[in-house]
Amino acid sequence: MWTRKGDWLECIIPSWWSGLTIEQLLKDVWAASKKLAHRWRMEHGVKLNGQAVLWQTVLNERDRLQLYAYEPEPSFIVPEYRELSILWEDDHLLVLNKEAGIDIHPSEPGQTGTLANAVAFYLQSQAILTKVRHIHRLDRDTSGTILFAKHPLAGATLDRMLAHRAIKRTYVALVHGRLSPKSGTISAPIGRDRHHPTRRRVSKTGAKAVTHYRVIKTFPSTSLVELSLETGRTHQIRVHLAHLGHPLVGDVLYGGKPVFHRHALHAAKLTFRHPFTNEEVICLAPTSDFPIDLSCTYN
Repeated sequence: MWTRKGDWLECIIPSWWSGLTIEQLLKDVWAASKKLAHRWRMEHGVKLNGQAVLWQTVLNERDRLQLYAYEPEPSFIVPEYRELSILWEDDHLLVLNKEAGIDIHPSEPGQTGTLANAVAFYLQSQAILTKVRHIHRLDRDTSGTILFAKHPLAGATLDRMLAHRAIKRTYVALVHGRLSPKSGTISAPIGRDRHHPTRRRVSKTGAKAVTHYRVIKTFPSTSLVELSLETGRTHQIRVHLAHLGHPLVGDVLYGGKPVFHRHALHAAKLTFRHPFTNEEVICLAPTSDFPIDLSCTYN
């Protein structure tokens, strides 16, 4: 259905988009930003069957829609080669299995050694010169699935999907103690800890934060827990589990014992409906860097 042609993407309109106008498809279905929509409108960055047309033109099944998706963009991220563990990829999206011990993006211009540097290099190797767009975040010492958009339209629609909880992120964690009950929801607002520059805490004046959990397996002094997020606050899982009195193994910032070289948290699964092809995408991220075998979680 989609074909890349240089800096352009071409789509054969399927039946479920037939009857929409170009403007409806871009703004209502794909959530194109006003800035991108304006630029494409002014510079004829959208064509139908090879011709520039009015955006109120109605689409028909089998029409060819062309988008100037890969317009080169300025970026302060320095491309740097690093081997990537790719879980899923097409012309719109890239899902990686992030290793622990690496930041997602630079904190200052010119910084290297982050995942974004490696993604910039990888995209340039495909002649894609757009900005690096991560859709969600993982802490430096959290491993697992991370989603990137390859062009600005994909970034906009995935951002909206994340905000509407249409992208499901499933984590596994090894925590101290045994949780009771064995499943439940933690709804506790999270704010900054004014006594520590990086730590967060449960606070009445904090932002809404909701985490669902389920105990997968128990051990004499620890529990393996599956977690899913309704919100994406900084350190949310770590703060919520510590609030329950069950900090992550290895998470010394939130009261965990230093019996593992990092906090034991892994983003094991990412599930979403592809916004451009309508297929269901399910990505499972294996890891050998965890204190116990996680094969029981990949179902």
